[in-house]
Amino acid sequence: MNDDKLLQTLKLSLRVDGDEDDEILKRNISAAKSYVIGAIGYDDGIMTGFYELADIKDQFEMVVIAIASSYYTYRSAIVGNAVSEVDLVSYSIIGQLRGKYIDLEQRGGVNGSKN
Repeated sequence: MNDDKLLQTLKLSLRVDGDEDDEILKRNISAAKSYVIGAIGYDDGIMTGFYELADIKDQFEMVVIAIASSYYTYRSAIVGNAVSEVDLVSYSIIGQLRGKYIDLEQRGGVNGSKN
């Protein structure tokens, strides 16, 4: 999913109409992607294309949307317990993706051959 589709999905998820907050939402998507990729592993070397794999892509996009939604909804420095529910789901998905990343990396990467 490209960034424009991620933005539209995020807006739909948040029930945000109009484009007044698009820049904020785009930054939230960018920050969420960076966070998730940093937590799982980088899309380079033998792992180039990892986040585009059919069995990875949907989970990656879902966790990016969940985290970006959380960034948008809870913009203040003090947050309530509601964030932890999203974080538990996000951490669970990140854990699953991290396991798949490590497994695939150990088996030779996305294309099956170590450089």
